[in-house]
Amino acid sequence: MATPLTDARFLAALRDEGVTVVELDGWRTHNRNSRGPWGPVHGIMIHHTVTRGTGNTVRIVWDGYEGLPGPLCHGMIAKDGRVHLIGYGRANHAGLGDPDVLAAVIAERPLPTDDEATVDGNRHFYGFECENYGDGHDPWPDEQLLAIERTAAALCRAHGWNAASVIGHLEWQPGKPDPRGFTMASMRDRVAARLGHSTPGPLPQPTKPKVSLSRLIEAARSNPQMAGTPVTYAGVITVEAALVDEGLLAKRYQDGHYGTSTITAMSEWQEACGFRGREPGQPADGIPGRTSLTRLGAKHSFDVVA
Repeated sequence: MATPLTDARFLAALRDEGVTVVELDGWRTHNRNSRGPWGPVHGIMIHHTVTRGTGNTVRIVWDGYEGLPGPLCHGMIAKDGRVHLIGYGRANHAGLGDPDVLAAVIAERPLPTDDEATVDGNRHFYGFECENYGDGHDPWPDEQLLAIERTAAALCRAHGWNAASVIGHLEWQPGKPDPRGFTMASMRDRVAARLGHSTPGPLPQPTKPKVSLSRLIEAARSNPQMAGTPVTYAGVITVEAALVDEGLLAKRYQDGHYGTSTITAMSEWQEACGFRGREPGQPADGIPGRTSLTRLGAKHSFDVVA
């Protein structure tokens, strides 16, 4: 997390890293700041332009296009390795993205899969469009890849970030393919080597939670509408979360107590599994059984134990 660099410090950081810079007239005040906040900044985002020709590409990222006004980036990295400065401040480059990805960038740890788009990335990322058609065949010259490496490293160095602060648009917003033609993992390795750091390793494989069938049955049978005193068991909330995801239980009832609403939701799940009958002691009475619970666990990533 950081306050954005001043335009002068931004320019100096790029030049200090050996980046060849082309300053377009008015770049320092060309922004979308009137449309929303700029900062705090957390990282650098890399894109490809889906264009051909440096002059044409510069025009497009400066002006934008129908439905998406410019600037579309802070800098456009051309095939010859020169970085054309397009704007400074808020730019229309990132759009909405995944809050878990943003949290990982802030913590400088490996990225999770981007599977939602709810956070304003234009506020939080420096954006660089790279001249490339994005079809997987258009080449990435060495000069251009080196310029991407130097540009990202320059801003990481200026902010005290490591290479985990450098991401691609495809890692931020579901469905985006850019940049296509090299991997962001390989680019982070290059940035890390330039900074003298190592890149974070892969995320450890998550351990599946385990749900005890016997304890779950005990909790279900302690429902106030049945005999006994209510039992609180942590595994209940795991099962309730799965029932919420199935659309069978309202989220407000995901509270760790196997109440009447959970009984009803489990009964509906059991019926979906092919069991019938909701009277106590019947196969779809809402009291968990191994078959239906195992199917729920397989679908929602928890294991069933005795």
